[in-house]
Amino acid sequence: MGDIRDWRPFVYGGMASIMAEFGTFPIDTTKTRLQIQGQKTDRSHSELRYRGMTDAFVKISRQEGVKALYSGIWPAVLRQATYGTIKFGTYYTLKKVATDRGFLHDKAGNENLWCNAACATMAGAISSAIANPTDVLKVRMQVHGRGTSDVGLLRCFREIYVHEGVRGLWRGVGPTAQRAAVIAAVELPVYDFCKLQLMETFGDQVANHFISSFIASLGSAIASTPIDVIRTRLMNQRRVHQLQHSMTPATTTPTTTAPRLYYTGSLDCAVQTVRNEGFRALYKGFIPTWVRMGPWNIIFFITYEQLKQFY
Repeated sequence: MGDIRDWRPFVYGGMASIMAEFGTFPIDTTKTRLQIQGQKTDRSHSELRYRGMTDAFVKISRQEGVKALYSGIWPAVLRQATYGTIKFGTYYTLKKVATDRGFLHDKAGNENLWCNAACATMAGAISSAIANPTDVLKVRMQVHGRGTSDVGLLRCFREIYVHEGVRGLWRGVGPTAQRAAVIAAVELPVYDFCKLQLMETFGDQVANHFISSFIASLGSAIASTPIDVIRTRLMNQRRVHQLQHSMTPATTTPTTTAPRLYYTGSLDCAVQTVRNEGFRALYKGFIPTWVRMGPWNIIFFITYEQLKQFY
């Protein structure tokens, strides 16, 4: 891989991430819609509008137009330009550092799984925390679909900043970093491991990259979906005002209390979700998550491996 200051893993990682995002974004939109529906605490999303990924895809297309499936694509691209670039560049750079210091490989020359996972975890958590505002914008625009078609990225950013402050842009940063760390810790080492094991059969070819990325996506989808549900709900929530009627008989004018959030944090969101909707609610959107992760990883890793040919 060359010098640890090599810029190519960062650039190639970002380019491959953007390509994968464009190719799979409509699936991500259906996943987001499935994850936010059925909330007992948030009346605006209490209705179960979609029965599954296919039903969501068809209804969104018919009711809001195909364009609604791409609501939030530009913050998603911006996210990948930052998150994808930093994550994959940092991961391979950390692996190079670990290799140079003798931590990554054992005496037989095999990669140490725990060291590999640690590099991936650090890269995922750091990059996702930095890119969190773009994730918040993406989720908000995906949830509202057609309603954001005339808003645009900059206006959506301004509305969040004005009404919710800087903290609104980093809403859900905790589970976002946790999710990214889990995905990276599972996905990247599993991909590298599978690729190495399949090298004798397929060589360093597209077939190897395809199978390895598909296997890696299943593991990361199983591990990350509950965190992803919590992250999506935290990012989508806004501070709400509750109407409270006066107790004095002279007036019946309702007054509003101080704005509050439906969920106070990751743990509160998880507890309320399980209590009100059952444990299975933590796996809402699992099918589109896996269906998207498969093609996303396939597009990413194949693109990344082809770009590496320029090394």
